[in-house]
Amino acid sequence: MIDVAIIGAGAVGCAAAMELSKYKLSVCVIDRESDVGEGTTKANSAIVHAGFDAVPGTLKARFNVRGSEMMEELSKRLDFAYKRNGAMVLCFDKNDEGKLTELKERADKNGVKGVSIISGDRARELEPSLTDEVTAALLAESSAIVCPFEMTIAFAENAYANGVEFKLSTLVTGVEKTDAGFVVKTDDGDIEAKVVINAAGVYADTVHSFVSDKPLAITPRKGEYILMDRSAGGTVSRTIFQLPTKMGKGILVTPTVHGNLLAGPTAENIDDKENTATTTDGLASVKAKGALSVKNIPWGSMITSFTGLRAVGDRGDFIIEESDVPGFIDAAGIESPGLTSAPAIGEYLCELAGRRLDMQINTDYIAARSGVIHLSALDDEHKNALIKKDPAYGRIVCRCESITEGEIRDAINRPLGATTLDGVKRRTRAGMGRCQGGFCSPTVIKLLSEKLGIAMRDVKKNGK
Repeated sequence: MIDVAIIGAGAVGCAAAMELSKYKLSVCVIDRESDVGEGTTKANSAIVHAGFDAVPGTLKARFNVRGSEMMEELSKRLDFAYKRNGAMVLCFDKNDEGKLTELKERADKNGVKGVSIISGDRARELEPSLTDEVTAALLAESSAIVCPFEMTIAFAENAYANGVEFKLSTLVTGVEKTDAGFVVKTDDGDIEAKVVINAAGVYADTVHSFVSDKPLAITPRKGEYILMDRSAGGTVSRTIFQLPTKMGKGILVTPTVHGNLLAGPTAENIDDKENTATTTDGLASVKAKGALSVKNIPWGSMITSFTGLRAVGDRGDFIIEESDVPGFIDAAGIESPGLTSAPAIGEYLCELAGRRLDMQINTDYIAARSGVIHLSALDDEHKNALIKKDPAYGRIVCRCESITEGEIRDAINRPLGATTLDGVKRRTRAGMGRCQGGFCSPTVIKLLSEKLGIAMRDVKKNGK
């Protein structure tokens, strides 16, 4: 019997695994997908929210602010992309400027520093591409951007290096309470655990219902995005929000940590937890509403569109608690600002699990992690030294993003390495450029087939 079984390998599940690995515990993370971060985590706005929007006193406010405070140090220690670029919330009507004051008051109550209200003219001085209709804006200097899958992979690799087991491509079919703890039933055998953490995203209500009759409902909220290439990345330097509504923070326009431009998301509550299709109407809405904030957005530079599903709980707040079944812990309804909050939620889940376990410090804990080497980020001296050591770093595979064979081999061979095209893409960016993998995919498939010992035709884009 292990100490903790975590169901769900998204940002929250992997953050919890990382925190638990600081102790002498046996921990297993289970996910139906072939890689970590394949659900809500992979398709979101990639914003590290400052914390001005969350209602004071809520779990969202608590974990948003704490997660934001943790993120920069984590990015340095675990080697993932992070940039503090700041954010603005725009107002287009003088009659609505009181709502900016409300957000400023929330920021003050939540302890968020560097938040101020500025005029429309001052906003345009800072961001010349803003539209003339902007009358005022909330400026949040501590807002940042991150790469969500790089972050989650970093959490997972750090947990793995400290002894956490990952059972991917493994579907949980049930959970049973026993005298000793729980039996987690999967399509690859049973796992006995003293404590179970339910971090199953849009399926957290299903997992919860395996052991509890207490109501918990999750509604998938569909959000469509447009991603533009690096030629558009300088359109704005900050993340540009519109005044939030009950459906979320509205359509945003933001640079990404890799220099692209992102616009979205829409917000539509749906029933189908697998519906990640983009639509003509959805993408048209992104363009129309994005144009209210930023003029002359270069939509012609669009390289892809995608849809994410947010897991919206039925309480208006995160649901993070030990359920009515002792030892079964829910981490459900982790919608925005869930990505920001993930490290802080991981800390708290570790604390909750610790109330049921003998927690002894892991004196051999490995705190740091190095990510995939990105040749393009190195100076010529270090590039040449690396190529001399391994000539594979001198062979370009992805022309759009200048990704080499050495980087791709690293992504495949490292702990919890990539097993699919998407896995390589998220670790190296091969396939994320203008041609969206049209040039590099055959070589990436060949390298995967060699490592996995399978035919090229059997290599998958993703786990399905």
